[in-house]
Amino acid sequence: MSENEIDDNLDLRGVLCPINFVKTKLKLEEMQAGSTLEILLDKGDPIANVPRSVKEEGHKIIKVKKEDGDFFRVMIRKS
Repeated sequence: MSENEIDDNLDLRGVLCPINFVKTKLKLEEMQAGSTLEILLDKGDPIANVPRSVKEEGHKIIKVKKEDGDFFRVMIRKS
């Protein structure tokens, strides 16, 4: 997946649970169905909880990539 296929992004590094999920959910609500959102999440609780909660909302996790610096890049397709 290339950068130009991303419709929007959120840097949620340093944002605690559940605020990082709330911000993700609000951003997805503003987006069109089929759009792609990229979020950056810290290791630990954020990467464990946010993708699971996004899936429970019915969206699709396209890709999770661990980046240098102990954070994750998560691609979400809005349902």
